[in-house]
Amino acid sequence: MDASQTQAFDACLREALVQTREWTPRWLDKLRDTLYNREGTVAGLQEKQALVDARTTLESYRDRISSRFLEFFAESVYGSLGGEGGSTRKLNTMSFDELELMGDEQVQETVELARVQQVVKMAADEELVALDTRMSSVLGHSRVRPEANPLRTEIVIAALMRAINGLHVDPVVRARWLQMGAVGLGSELQQMYAHLSRLLDDMGVRPAGYKVVQVPDVRSPAAAPLHAETVTADSVLGSNALLTLDHLHQLLIGNLDQSGDRPSDQGVSGSGNAMVRTLAAEVVTFMLKRIHEDKRLMPSVRQVLLDMKPALLQLARSEPRFFADRQNPARRLLDTVTARSLAFTSEQDPGYETFARQVRDIQRALEKPGADLASRFPKLLEELTQSQALAPEQAQARGLAVKTLVRVEQRNMLAERVAAEFRARNDFDRVPGVVRRFLTGPWAQVVAQARMDMPDSPSADLSPASSAALRYTDILPDLLWSSQLAQASRNRPRLIKVIPGLLRTLREGLDSIDYPRDKTEAFFQTLMGLHEAAYKTLRPEIDPDAPVSLQVEEDLEPWIHPVEAKESGFMEDAFLESTTQPSFQDTQPMQHDWADIKAEMAEKNQAISVGTWVDVWHEGQPMRAQLTWASPHNTMFLFTAGSGRSLSMTRRGLDNLLANNRLRVVANHGLIDDALDEIARQAWINSSRGA
Repeated sequence: MDASQTQAFDACLREALVQTREWTPRWLDKLRDTLYNREGTVAGLQEKQALVDARTTLESYRDRISSRFLEFFAESVYGSLGGEGGSTRKLNTMSFDELELMGDEQVQETVELARVQQVVKMAADEELVALDTRMSSVLGHSRVRPEANPLRTEIVIAALMRAINGLHVDPVVRARWLQMGAVGLGSELQQMYAHLSRLLDDMGVRPAGYKVVQVPDVRSPAAAPLHAETVTADSVLGSNALLTLDHLHQLLIGNLDQSGDRPSDQGVSGSGNAMVRTLAAEVVTFMLKRIHEDKRLMPSVRQVLLDMKPALLQLARSEPRFFADRQNPARRLLDTVTARSLAFTSEQDPGYETFARQVRDIQRALEKPGADLASRFPKLLEELTQSQALAPEQAQARGLAVKTLVRVEQRNMLAERVAAEFRARNDFDRVPGVVRRFLTGPWAQVVAQARMDMPDSPSADLSPASSAALRYTDILPDLLWSSQLAQASRNRPRLIKVIPGLLRTLREGLDSIDYPRDKTEAFFQTLMGLHEAAYKTLRPEIDPDAPVSLQVEEDLEPWIHPVEAKESGFMEDAFLESTTQPSFQDTQPMQHDWADIKAEMAEKNQAISVGTWVDVWHEGQPMRAQLTWASPHNTMFLFTAGSGRSLSMTRRGLDNLLANNRLRVVANHGLIDDALDEIARQAWINSSRGA
């Protein structure tokens, strides 16, 4: 941000805190009045007493709530600027696995939070959208980034929840405060957001624009003709009346009663639990709906999975939680089918016809009548897994690629340590930048390779490899001295003496790593130019206080031998600029913005995780591949195409492809995981609406 933007931003935050200090007591007073007025309208004595308790408790805690909320709100606003706003929850962040690990109180708090967010958002959304455009602009974003607004409703509500959850208040009282105060809170935020937008307008802040991305369906060919018995999406996708967060949580932890107070056996006894079976059926139905709508899957595979609904519903009667158990054979079968389907982008791709036939055979095997349904899944899973195993020659090639990339990473990391040793020398900073870059780049690789080739036995110190490693470091004093014009020109006899051996050793070392001849000759020409200038220059006086060179060293890409590149399928063109290569244009099936994915990667301190499917632009055309291996330090990555072909790249190359839109993420989670997460999200939305 420039000075004017910083000034406008700071002024907006200060005004937001001032405004909040004014409206918070007013909102609490309105909530008290609302509770009081409701007392006179309810008929039941029990309900009236509950309202009285909520009002009197609020009166006693009013000042404390106000001060705590203001404190937490200020903390959250400034904390969110540094990326610490992750504690706030949006409706699209609930995951299925997270829900399973929650306790009952956490689920209840989550439901309360969802309901408050829903009401507040409806009341203040229009003004918040307007403020988002201005806050994004003042933060330096050319496009609107709602999540960057530190005053968004999630931040406000999270601070409020912290303020009241820390009080020793009955949960029922707290729930009434939130339920009856949500509308008033939305109204106050609506006014504050409108006021802040006007403030930024008066300071000359212009709204940022919204990014409009058209995402055409790149899989437009019609699906294969379906047989007469094929079910349609409309015939299997029903309602989700029971799908609330609390019900879903109870199902996941196996705590739905059979009858009365008896703990559930999840239907295993066969005595019948209508609630369990109905809710499990809703989850299965919703899961299939999401899969059927997921266009990352081939159309015919989506249809076959939809046709599996009767079998999956039958399984849910005896194993209502099968979809949540990653080790359940039925869940593993669904994961395997959907993951393998991602390897294909067209029904004409090699191997797709065989795969589609296998999936259809699985569906037919499951639809056969019989009480042994659950026992069929392990066998079908085993058959499918075996059929997808790599051919022996492909497995051997992949093993060689992994071994090669491990060696490359080890050498590169050793080269970094060697480069650090070079930089630590007292005479390193006084040589020209071209020499420094050479030493910390190619020559560090030469020394690292020689050290890796040294035998482990101490008795083999005089081996050729040991000798090479020593000679490659012993030339440093001569190389650094001869590269300094002032130094070398004062001792021409020494210069003439060291040059032949120096050049011979440099060439030998570069040849040992198969360094490109053109780059070798280019450096030698530069180095000999420095030597020639030193030889012809009259002896200058050396200034001991002369400043060292401040030219910044380049962040060189780790070196990989041509043989290693061939063995690992190394992507040589990973660093070509997007202007010289085609890229994906508005056809990305990514489920999130790249900025969000990049933030997730940074948070996990790693690049794309193993298992991620991508489309990468390679050799003039897109190729679908899966990340099947990442080196221990996440510097080298191996992708495997559906055909079994390997493609490797460095971390820097991967980042470059992503930044230049030459690699797109198709799926960085399992598709079943995505569908189940959407179920958790829908359950939260239903709960927020009082379903």
